[in-house]
Amino acid sequence: MYSSFSVELNELFYANFTANYSPFNRGGIMVNLSTTYMGLHLKNPIIIGSSGLTNSVENIKEAARNGAGAVVLKSLFEEQIHHAASHTITQNEAGNFYPEAEDYIRNYTRVNDVNNYLKLIRESKQAVDIPIIASINCVSAAEWIQFAQQIEDAGADALELNIFVLPSDPHMTSEHNEQIYFDILERITKTVKIPVAVKISYYFSSLSKMALKLSWTGISGLVMFNRFFSPDIDIDKFEIKASNVFSNPGELAVSLRWVAMLSTKVHCDIAASTGIHDGKAMIKQLLAGAKAVQIASVIYKKGFAEIGIMLQDLESWMIQHNFSNLNQFIGRMSVKEADNPAAYERVQFMKHFSGIE
Repeated sequence: MYSSFSVELNELFYANFTANYSPFNRGGIMVNLSTTYMGLHLKNPIIIGSSGLTNSVENIKEAARNGAGAVVLKSLFEEQIHHAASHTITQNEAGNFYPEAEDYIRNYTRVNDVNNYLKLIRESKQAVDIPIIASINCVSAAEWIQFAQQIEDAGADALELNIFVLPSDPHMTSEHNEQIYFDILERITKTVKIPVAVKISYYFSSLSKMALKLSWTGISGLVMFNRFFSPDIDIDKFEIKASNVFSNPGELAVSLRWVAMLSTKVHCDIAASTGIHDGKAMIKQLLAGAKAVQIASVIYKKGFAEIGIMLQDLESWMIQHNFSNLNQFIGRMSVKEADNPAAYERVQFMKHFSGIE
């Protein structure tokens, strides 16, 4: 953890730094940290990912003050809306006598949640000058078409769809599970004009083919990868509880491999997510081909001031290697450009790659 004095100094530096984010001179080198993601101009590649960190205007203002290039608002969950409505219905005995009350409660709950979310979009757009990306966590195509249009009307700069179908049903084929993604994307990309990204997992029988097919749908971005609720068991209370809520730096390797392998193959931008806890991890993902990175766990652990520290690391590294802008090195270590692309394909341990017996 950093002392409050260090945090204050860092915040002061980045208050001035981000106020004038045109290329600046340091040590004789002009450094520009800006990037383009989904057609959006970002003053730097750090995006605060969808989480509790982005569920209020105050938090979003804090992220912007500390230098974030963009934010993804906390997702509105399809399942959460249904659960809230069902809970209200079960608590309301009147529903047993007036069946029409159930439809009213479900509609009211949905409208209320949606209106609160649209209010967050509008107020965030007024409060900060960085891109605001809305987020929907959905499992069906039916619920979200009208909502996507409302998001666009509320002023969101882009929309991120967090889609995941756990392949746990042995009666469902991979083709059936994957078709859900295309059904959702087909309807939403036809409904809105703002850029659409899809946040995916690596649970596909053919991840490369799936990513390529998704990029053909007209989306502007792929976010790799989702981070899921992981169950654990309390052996004394006999309860299921959450495990590993936050990511750790060791998780970088999974997304790094796939960003490097897919960044030059898909027809959209890639944002890397999960395991990015410092400036070095961000630089690695940019070298692999990501146009931006999404962070959350490190902010939960160290605070919003960590954004400025990561940007300082990026700036110093660029100066050290004589880079004046990100385009000079984004994708330099992708499979297409790397001197040893086979290293990304290797999945079994070998001394040559692992450095150990």
